[in-house]
Amino acid sequence: MAAPRPRSPAAKRPQLGLDEVMAALEAAGSEQTRKTYARHGVTIPMFGVSFATLKSLYKRIKVDHPLALALWDSGNFDARNLAVKVVDPAQLSRAELDRWSQDPSARMCSSYVAQVAAESPHSPACVEPWLASASEQQQVIGWKLVGRLAMLNEALDDSWFLAHLQTIERDIHTAPNAIREAMNLSLIEIGCRNPELRQSASAAAQRIGTVQVDHGDTACKTPDALAYIDKAWGHAVAKHAASPAAQERARESMRTRC
Repeated sequence: MAAPRPRSPAAKRPQLGLDEVMAALEAAGSEQTRKTYARHGVTIPMFGVSFATLKSLYKRIKVDHPLALALWDSGNFDARNLAVKVVDPAQLSRAELDRWSQDPSARMCSSYVAQVAAESPHSPACVEPWLASASEQQQVIGWKLVGRLAMLNEALDDSWFLAHLQTIERDIHTAPNAIREAMNLSLIEIGCRNPELRQSASAAAQRIGTVQVDHGDTACKTPDALAYIDKAWGHAVAKHAASPAAQERARESMRTRC
């Protein structure tokens, strides 16, 4: 009986270069998507690439940190949305995170930048400087980072989140529109961390009441924090998860799955 022939090693997938990726993004753009993004506040150059197409490109590229940096530096909105998917957060420097977080063009992808920051080793140290920043955009990402850390970082003590919860309750109604929206999202995610913080966040949400956010010419709506926290816990219990945060930690990263 002949010995089995050894298998040839699988050919390594060639890396895509910046020019090739930018050409693919341009070809995938559409006028309708450009109009949608413009209504959401995008003012920088863009091709109008759907998030479904970005996910397909991510699956081809996977992690390519140098490409991610080049995509971000291109200044193109779609390229930046892809950059937050293919970047390696562990390799981002604190200076690079600071630069990404205060760029006004990051407004629509602010949740993704916050996710990248939350996955980086610099995340807790970024929060206070960003919340105290003169840049409204950086404050927005700072508050979204607080929420992401509530969902992802098990090492932080509840007291850290309670302090930020107090600030939210005190300032949310007088904060600028975009910061008010980010605070409301952070409130919800703090309430999803564990049963104790659920109780504290729910009590704060009741005292805060309705949060008014102007979403402009879009179909976006402001979630009711108390109802959303209860809904998230109901879903987690149905899936036998210890908390919505535990459920989130078991999933693929938000920046690559969406």
